Amino acid sequence: MSASSRPPRQPRRAVHGVLLLDKPLGWSSNDALQKVKGMLRAEKGGHTGTLDPLATGLLPLCFGAATKFSQASLDADKTYRATLRLGVTRVGGDLEGAVLETRPVAVDDAALAAACAALTGSIEQLPPMQSALKHEGRALYEYARAGVEVERLPRRVQVHRLDIVGRQHDDLEIEVCVSKGTYVRTLAEDLGAALGCGAHLIALRRLASGPVGVDDAITIEALQALEPAERESRLLPPDVLLAGWPAVRLAADEAARFLTGLRRRTEARDCEAVRVYGPEPHAFLGSAHVKGGELIPGRLLSPPEVQALVAIAPLSTPVSPHPVSTP
Repeated sequence: MSASSRPPRQPRRAVHGVLLLDKPLGWSSNDALQKVKGMLRAEKGGHTGTLDPLATGLLPLCFGAATKFSQASLDADKTYRATLRLGVTRVGGDLEGAVLETRPVAVDDAALAAACAALTGSIEQLPPMQSALKHEGRALYEYARAGVEVERLPRRVQVHRLDIVGRQHDDLEIEVCVSKGTYVRTLAEDLGAALGCGAHLIALRRLASGPVGVDDAITIEALQALEPAERESRLLPPDVLLAGWPAVRLAADEAARFLTGLRRRTEARDCEAVRVYGPEPHAFLGSAHVKGGELIPGRLLSPPEVQALVAIAPLSTPVSPHPVSTP
């Protein structure tokens, strides 16, 4: 087909909301974002933190006004289902790396339980070279690909839960809930070291990020099969990313002042993060924090963005209003 006979490209447009994607194996987070962005013809979009190409599962994608709240998902706890192979250590801690050592596996249930308990709670973790952390302006994985080892400092992370889901011979399936910045491949290596046999990661799936889960996500193939209007109907309002935060409801005049960035007096208790709503049932205005009886604006929507988002399916989490008074 000649260039002149090709159908014209559809123009990009303002699209607002969050799409929960079930990322396929082998795709980078940016690959997935660009594909979905093209299908929605969205002007502006971003993902909420890198999910490794070797991993599948939940990847929240933010479009338009929702990109203002992507940090909430970046900072949220994550839940993963991971499969480890015991007895073999590899460069980088996953299937792509060369084998470093093979050891016999003699691990019983008691040893597994003890090792998991030792790695639960507040632990120090050394970031892997196969990560996006920066050193002198370059990602660590760039150094790793060049065969260069960079000195890293351990970081303190939280492993809220580390459960054994199943075991088949030397393959161990675990489910973990961890804080931001925790590397599951490193956790797999540390578990193997604690068991004395070594281990590496052979499969990883993200199940949840903060309040959203993979059960509500859609695959690339399923999204492609939908008509354009149906694709857009899969968008959720941006406050879905803040669903665990307390909510404050404002009257119309107070909402207008809040959207200009003005602090408002409130009877709400001090809180590091709240979601704020106007008088309409689903008029999400933005984020804020409460300190000393003041509601202090954080990330705010513009009035046109508020109106555009009212039409999107409402968040199911109930909004418990707190009274706000004029200073």
